Amino acid sequence: MEIEQIKTIVICGPTAAGKTEISLELNNYLDIEIISADSRQIYKYLNIGTAKPTLSELNSVRHHFIDILSPDEDYSAGKFGNDAYPVLIDINKRGKVPVIVGGAGLYIKALLEGFFENNDELDNNIRDELENDLEKKGIDSIYAELKVIDPALYKLYSDKNPRRIIRALQHYRQYGKRLSEAWKEKQDRKNILPYYFCIDEDRDVLYNRINQRVVKMWETGLVDEIENVLKMGYAASLNSLNSVGYKEVINYFNGVFSKYKAIEEIQKNTRHYAKRQNTWFRKNININFIKKENILYEIKKTTFFQKK
Repeated sequence: MEIEQIKTIVICGPTAAGKTEISLELNNYLDIEIISADSRQIYKYLNIGTAKPTLSELNSVRHHFIDILSPDEDYSAGKFGNDAYPVLIDINKRGKVPVIVGGAGLYIKALLEGFFENNDELDNNIRDELENDLEKKGIDSIYAELKVIDPALYKLYSDKNPRRIIRALQHYRQYGKRLSEAWKEKQDRKNILPYYFCIDEDRDVLYNRINQRVVKMWETGLVDEIENVLKMGYAASLNSLNSVGYKEVINYFNGVFSKYKAIEEIQKNTRHYAKRQNTWFRKNININFIKKENILYEIKKTTFFQKK
C-alpha cells in the first residue's frame, strides 16, 4: 500500500533574509500553520535578540515551537524532530498546510528526515568519561577518535563542536553502533514531501540588512532584554545565552566591550553565522534557491496551492 505523502512547505535561508515576512504573506493565500525551526526562538523572554515575530504577527497565524521553554532548559535538534513530527501530522489532519520556517538547518533536517537521539537512555557515566577526555586531551584528540569510529560524522562535525562529538562517541561506546547509522535506521519521515524554498539573497544586500538590524535591535531594547533575563536569575553561562547577540552584550556588561565594539561584534558574528547557514543549505541538493521577491510566485506554481 502506497504511503500518503504530506506536502509541506519549507521556507529557509540565512538570518535576516526575510523568512518571517514571506511566511506571513503566504497566509493570505493558504490555510497554513507555521512550525518554527529556530534554535533560539523556542525560549521565552529572548525576543529582540532572536528576531522573534511580534505578538501581532504571532496572532495572525498559528505558530508552533516559539516561547515553549525557559532559558535554562536544554533542547536539541533531535528533540525538536521528535516533538515537531506529530505536530506536523496534526496540522495536515486538520486540513491545513504545514509550513516550516527557519534557519536552523539541523532542526529542519531532524524534522523532515529523522534524527536519532534519546537522552533518557544515554549513560551519564560514559558522558563523564568523555568530558574528562576532552578536558585532559583536548578537542583534537576526541575529534580524531570520531574519525576512526564514525567517518561520516567526522566530516559533518568539521566545526569540532564538542557537544556533538561527545554525543556521537557516547552513543558508539554505549551501543557499539555508529550514530550516523542509527540515524538512518530511525528515519520515519518518508511520508513527508517537502517543497524547499530557500531565500537566495545577494551577499552585500544581506550583510547590509544584518548590520542595520543589529543597530535597530540595540536601539529598541536588546540590552534591557538581556539585563532583565539576568535579573530573573538566569545565569549568563546558559547555552541559550551563548549565542550571537547575547554573548556580546554580556561581554558589554562585563566591561570587555564598549557599546560600539559590542555592536560591531554582533554584526560580524551574525554575518559569519549567515554564511554558515548558507553553506549548510547549499549542501542539500533538494533545496531550491530563489530570490525573495520570486518565492511566492514559485510556491503558487506548486500542486497544493489553492486560494483561501
